[in-house]
Amino acid sequence: MWRTLAVASAFFPGLFAFCVRALRWAAPGWSLKDRILLSGRLVSTVQATMATVSGLTVVLSCEDVVHDRHWLAVEYVWVLVPYMTYDIYVMYLCHWHKSREKGIAERKHSLTSVRSFLLQERLMVTHHLFILIVLTPVTQHFRGELGDFFVGCIFTAELSTPFVSLGKILMQLKMQDTLLHKVNGILILVTFFLCRILLFPFMYAAYGRQLYWFTLICRKAARLYGSSPADKSS
Repeated sequence: MWRTLAVASAFFPGLFAFCVRALRWAAPGWSLKDRILLSGRLVSTVQATMATVSGLTVVLSCEDVVHDRHWLAVEYVWVLVPYMTYDIYVMYLCHWHKSREKGIAERKHSLTSVRSFLLQERLMVTHHLFILIVLTPVTQHFRGELGDFFVGCIFTAELSTPFVSLGKILMQLKMQDTLLHKVNGILILVTFFLCRILLFPFMYAAYGRQLYWFTLICRKAARLYGSSPADKSS
């Protein structure tokens, strides 16, 4: 746990800083805001790919959707905690640079700029805080040793994120009229439908097998305990 937290806490900010510096060399004409936006999207793509691969690994490894265990279902949550914390700060940086570009003079890291960020990005901040404050304790403690399969399913919900990020990157590069952007748009629709819409019926169907076996057990128990002593002796 602690080693994973430490590595992830260094990895995501380090990758972000590397991307910002690399873009200063690769695109010297870009503003700091543009480099921060693109770097944040690249790091988001890396994290989403890691989450999807981890989720698929867990899902494909768990035959018993309730009791089977896989270490990634627990360990990758400790990767998400530093990432979500890092991402909130990067969202703040993006907000501050956009506001500055619009001529809004707010001192960086001031209470006014933080309040403005929280008001404008309250939905995404709430989403991140919900994962940190609610889902992390649930997945790591309250569920016990059950349901790794379903945790893996939730990880795969990140499948569409790389394509969403690519779409924003292409728009940032003024490539929204290219064939690549159109193909990417189709991939966004397909992956979002698969991992955000069909995912939950799939989880229900996987758990439905357990309900089926439970129904058969109940019927057998009803026949066993509901029959008369004469029937049992015969």
